This record gives sequence, C-alpha cells and structure tokens, in this order.
Amino acid sequence: MSERAGEMTVATAFAGMRKVVPVVFRAGCPDCRGRFELAASALRLAIGASSRTTFYSFTCPGCGAAVRKPAGERIVELLTGGGVRTLRLHSTV
Repeated sequence: MSERAGEMTVATAFAGMRKVVPVVFRAGCPDCRGRFELAASALRLAIGASSRTTFYSFTCPGCGAAVRKPAGERIVELLTGGGVRTLRLHSTV
C-alpha cells in the first residue's frame, strides 16, 4: 500500500515505538502514611458538579483503607490523560 501525499500509514506512525511504558501515579495513604505508586487501573475518578464533589479514590495497598482525595482541575487532567477510569456524577436537580 503506498502513501498518498500528506497521509501516513499505521506502520509509519508507529515505526519508532519500541514499547509502551505503563503510567503510574504516586499516592499516599493518610491512615498508614504509606507512599506508593499505583497503576491507572487502581484509581477511580469521580467528576461532580463542583470542586467539592470531584475526587479520586483508591484502596491503600499497605493497610487496605479506602482513600478518597479531592481532585482539582490539574489532577483531573493528569488522571484522565493517564487512563484512569472516570465516573461523571449527574445532578438530580
């Protein structure tokens, strides 16, 4: 298959890639004070109608505590860009 001017094949687009490095996020547990790295699959992001109802959560791998932390605009950007599963909370009003 030949490339037309200005078009790129999949093979050309990915030719320089060697491997995909998984995204990890640094986190800390307020209960046991443990610090660790979590894969995107270990985190959940809930986006609410306001900053008070937007948060991310995970289970501490050290002590098993359910951890919930507020997520500002930058955190939301980083988590969604890193593939964290997102739940959009809808208003009931």
